[in-house]
Formats: sequence, structure tokens, C-alpha cells
Amino acid sequence: MDKKIVWHKVLDNKRELPEGRVKTVTAAHKGICLTHYKGKFSALDNRCPHQGGPLGEGSIENGLLRCPWHGWDFDPCTGKPPGGYDDGIDTFPIKEEGDAIYVGMEEEQPHQTTVSDIMAETMVNWGVTKVFGMVGHSNLGFADAMRRQEEKGNLNFYGIRHEGAAAFAASAYGKLTGKPAACFSIAGPGATNMYTGMWDAKVDRAPLLALTGQVATQVVGTGNFQEVDLVQAFNSVAEFNHRVQSDSRHGELMSLAVKHAILKRDVSHLTFPDEVQERPAKPHAKAKGPKNRITSLEIAPPKAAADDAIALIKQSKRPVIIMGHGARIHKKAIVAFAEKLNACVVTTFKGKGLIADNHPLGGGVLGRSGTPIASWFMNESDLLIVFGASFSNHTGITPKKPIIQVDFDPLALSKFHQVEVAVWGEISRTLDIFSDALKDYKPEIDQRNEIAERWTIWKAEKQKRLLETSDNGISSIAVFDTMNKLTPDDAVMCVDVGNNAYSFGRYFEPTNQDFLMSGYLGSIGFALPAAIGAWTAVGNSRPVIAVAGDGGVCQYLAEITTLVKYNMPVKLIILNNHELGKISKEQRAGEFDVWKTSLSNPNFAEFAQSCGAWGKRVDRQEDLETAMKELYEQPKAGVLEVIADVNLI
Repeated sequence: MDKKIVWHKVLDNKRELPEGRVKTVTAAHKGICLTHYKGKFSALDNRCPHQGGPLGEGSIENGLLRCPWHGWDFDPCTGKPPGGYDDGIDTFPIKEEGDAIYVGMEEEQPHQTTVSDIMAETMVNWGVTKVFGMVGHSNLGFADAMRRQEEKGNLNFYGIRHEGAAAFAASAYGKLTGKPAACFSIAGPGATNMYTGMWDAKVDRAPLLALTGQVATQVVGTGNFQEVDLVQAFNSVAEFNHRVQSDSRHGELMSLAVKHAILKRDVSHLTFPDEVQERPAKPHAKAKGPKNRITSLEIAPPKAAADDAIALIKQSKRPVIIMGHGARIHKKAIVAFAEKLNACVVTTFKGKGLIADNHPLGGGVLGRSGTPIASWFMNESDLLIVFGASFSNHTGITPKKPIIQVDFDPLALSKFHQVEVAVWGEISRTLDIFSDALKDYKPEIDQRNEIAERWTIWKAEKQKRLLETSDNGISSIAVFDTMNKLTPDDAVMCVDVGNNAYSFGRYFEPTNQDFLMSGYLGSIGFALPAAIGAWTAVGNSRPVIAVAGDGGVCQYLAEITTLVKYNMPVKLIILNNHELGKISKEQRAGEFDVWKTSLSNPNFAEFAQSCGAWGKRVDRQEDLETAMKELYEQPKAGVLEVIADVNLI
């Protein structure tokens, strides 16, 4: 039975291809080298049989079609090589109708399920529906499987401008939601570009799935173009780290990758050799899902540890509660517990905003990026009750006070020094036990009045600092004071690294916002790609605001075009002081000369406008509030550039 031929228009007007010229066209999904030679149009397979070079980008020389890669020659009409060789190229029928040119192709067969289809569907079934990355030559098979999932409405793929931004976006998504997103790249340099963002997720305990293309298995070990042993390269960053083989249990492999990311709150990595991606799936192979694959994580603490903690709380007169980022999803239960104890609640910098600064028990951020209120209450306490914090040097939780530490991770307990009571358990379940045992507890001291007094002192100090002005730019204190007045209560805020972050921690007074930052890794450039990840999590239901310095934002400045492309109304505030101010400060503190920290910057507002976003620059403090109102009112992505004084932080 003859196969049906389908005709595809490849040229609207034959004059588009002059005599003696060649051109690449597409018929259905087939690449065609269209030639015009001696008055005849011909259609040849576009792939050179040597190494797949694009013949449509070649030329006709001395009556022969020459491949642009290595100079192999073919008859431009028949596809046969000179010299009687048998490595010619296929040809396809042509017809002319009026001025149009058509190529005849056999009717395409229905799509056959591939290994990539099984794995992409499994990924979606496990809830990984946001992917950030860049499509390229060594990941096309898996990219095509994701395209099919996106067309079904199961997945959103965001094409970014740098793979490092993809990894940071996925990391931020995991930090905000507790669920993994994926970052996606080609082999070699695309994959290695994701390394920093993967480490950011790992050290901040955010689930992340990294998917990389890989060169064909048959050339591994030969020094092939873009060949990097990615399993070996990512061995230190990925908790789950495997190459997908042609005979792998593909649905199971993807299930385990996502399961590890979720349960370990860590990085999983799968790399896909080129030839495996398009391999037909095994007969009867089906995608997997999470049903009955993950147990409840509501683990109760050991009774002895809970009893010891309760006894310490009952003895305490001035307990202080410290919330870290690991307590994010339990913040309401912790605040309710604090209200029972009349205890001041402070947070780590990563935990900023878990309790509002205007809450009667809120004491602000503890540590280098914090308020004097938090450190005062820690020093005056007789017991510290710590939930989901990692005891970093930056936070500076004192070991000189009795400590109860509650964490889901047993390795995090007493990590740097011994604590009085280490409680291993899920935080909300542990709080239920504490609250039940303390239902008749009556605290001797209500710390609310003291908290209000300390806030009055600190706010008076901030008002004094607001009066400090300069001809060199606006003070950071003024920027964050203005943000306190105007920022929506439900915003998701992404902060970068540097003096902008220190000032943000000290001066911005959270109400009900969420905050994302590169905590333990402290990677400059985090804020803008993090805002992309945050927006994909909340959409237009909540404002997303990024705050960055000029040093950090330039790392991934091109991602403003990503905001515009995907209609992400992210608001970016850039503090431009033409300097890596934090580094200059560290050089002075270390008694070094200030060296190589000055910056030559573009006009960021004009750059944003050139990308299609709203942009405005402000260099006078009296114009700041009006400009920020205008920024927040924009329906699309916007950039407010503030010319700042590096010394007024």
C-alpha cells in the first residue's frame, strides 16, 4: 500500500531563492535543503551524512552542493556524491503552484512515547511543574517531552538568559514553597553554569531538581565537544545523582530523584545522554507518581527530650524564642506558643518576617543584619527556645544561655556546640506536645512592655539616622523607610547580598511579607533570578519585589528581558552607589587598602526601558516616595534605580 504524501508549502514565492542558491526550509518536522540549480528546484535531506552538517547553509560551487562544515560535495539535484560513493542524501518530491514551492513528505506517524515522555510525565505527577532553563543541542529530546506536557497544561517552562539564573530561580521556588522546581541545561558549559545556584539550594535546605543533557554515550571518554562528566562534577552538590541509561527503570529513577529532593530538602540531579532522550519507551512502561510513596512527616519527639524541654520552660522567667528559616511553615503555631509564654520572638536573617515587627512580641532580626532589640532580649533571657535555625556565625546565637533546640534534622541538633535539650521532631507536632503540657502554665513576666520600650528606642535612633544626608546620593535608611510606608503587606521580597542586604535587615519592618535570600552561600546576584522563581510560585496573586545593589544586579541583568517576555510584573529596586560597598568596608576593617571595588555602571532605568520594562532613576531624597509609588503602581515589570551614598547604610 502506497504511503500517503502530504504537500507542505516551503516558499511563498520562488523568487526568494535565486538561481544557484540553497536554503534551509522545514516540511512538517523535517529539515530540507532546498536548491535552485539550472532552473530546477530540488529538495534534499538537510543533514550531511558525514556529521550532520546543515546543507542548506552551504553553497553550490562548480556544480556541486558543498557542506559548510567539512566540504563534502553532492549533486544539488539528485543528492548523489561524485566519485561513485554510496553515501548520498535522500531527495523529496517538489511541485510548483503559481509562485509557491511545495515539498512532498510521507504522512507523519503518531508520536511514539519516549523515555523522556515517561520521565517528564513522572516529574509532573510528583508536582514538579515549573522548569527554568535553556533549550540546546544536547537536551532537545527531553525538551520536546516537556513541550508536550506544557501543551497539555501540566507544566510551565521559562526560558532564561543564563543557566545560573535558572538554578537560582529554582532554588528560590523551593525556599518559598518547600517544593522542588527544576533547572534545565545542555551538557558541558550549560550544566556547569547551574552549579552555584544548585549549591545555594543545598546549603539553604531547599529542594531542587537539576536536569542536564549529555553527549552521546558512544563518545563519552573521547574528549568530545562539550563533554564533561556531570555525575562526577555534581557529586558533591547532589544528594541524588545519576546518569539515565537506555535500560534504566525510567519512571522509578525520576520518582527517586524527586523523592530525595523533597524528603532530604536537597539537590537531585539526572543527566540524559543524547541518544537516550529520544529512545522509544519500553513496552507497557508507564509514568510513576507519589501515591503511597511518601509517609507523613509529623514525627513526634522522644518523650524524654520533650519532658526535659518542658521542665526547662516551666523554670524559666524570661524565655526568648528564636525562629529560623526552617520554621517557616510553622510560624503561626510558634507565634501562638509565644503568646502563651508571653515570650519575645526574634528571627534569624533568613527567617526575617516570620513574625511581624509590629506584633507585640516581635523583636526583629538577630545578628549582623539585625536590630539591637533582638540582641538585647537574647542577652537578657534565661532560656532560648530555638526552632528551625542553623546557629550560623552571622546570627550569633549565644551558647552562654540555656538552649532548647527543635529541628526535624537530627544532624542539625547541637551541630556546633552542646545545647541543654536537643529535640528531634516535626515542629508543629512538638509544639502540640509542649502546649498540652503547659496548658496550666502562667508566665511570671509579660515581656510586651519591654519590647515596646526597646522599639521606641530603636525607632528614635532610626529617625536620627534619617537626618543624615549627603550630596553623593540617598541614604539606604531613607530607601527602606520609604519601603516601610509603601510595600504591600503580602509581598514576596527577594534580597541580594551586600550592604543593601544589611540595611534591609536592619531598617525594613516586615508585616506579613515573605523573604528570600541566599543565606549560607551568600551568593551575589541572587535577587533578580529569585524574583523570577518567586513569581512562578505566586503568579499575580501577590506582589514580588527584589532589592539589589549595583554589584549584584549586574550578575544577571539580562533577566529583565525574561520578566518582560513572560509578563512578570516584578518590581526591582536597585541601590546604585557605583561600588562594591561591602567589600570596601571589609577591606577597611581588615586594615587593607580599598582596591578594585569601584564600578562603572549603565543607567539601569534606561536599560530596563530598552528591555521593555518600566524604568526610573531617582537621585534626590525628596523624590523617592513619589517614584516608589509610581513603581508599585506599574502593571508590568519595573525598575527603580536609586543613586545611593555608599557610606549611609
